[in-house]
Amino acid sequence: QVQLVESGGGSVQAGDSLRLSCTASERTSGNYVMGWFRQSPGKEREFVSAISANNANKYHAGSVRGRFTISRDKTKNTLFLQMDRLRPEDTAVYYCAASSRSGMGWYSQPSAYNYWGQGTQVTVSS
Repeated sequence: QVQLVESGGGSVQAGDSLRLSCTASERTSGNYVMGWFRQSPGKEREFVSAISANNANKYHAGSVRGRFTISRDKTKNTLFLQMDRLRPEDTAVYYCAASSRSGMGWYSQPSAYNYWGQGTQVTVSS
């Protein structure tokens, strides 16, 4: 069982930055695709970003591309999401997730991930 714990959320103003962290109980290097999702009240969980097991490939949703950057420090079992130029519509609970699946085309689907963190709230005020 992989345990994931997010941190770094908070309340900021539009245009500000936040850096989210997700620490795993086990090393994810070479084994897991890691991703970030977010969910706001009344909406489905939404894909934000993902990074391949070898860190070679990064994927970002169109709504955050150019503003958010995913990265991972495998030696510290930690996933990051650098969020710049935040907007009010970025307000949500952000979850990190890990998947041991292989193949392609699934990284944006919440159902493809095996493990989830508890979430961290990000609130962006205009």
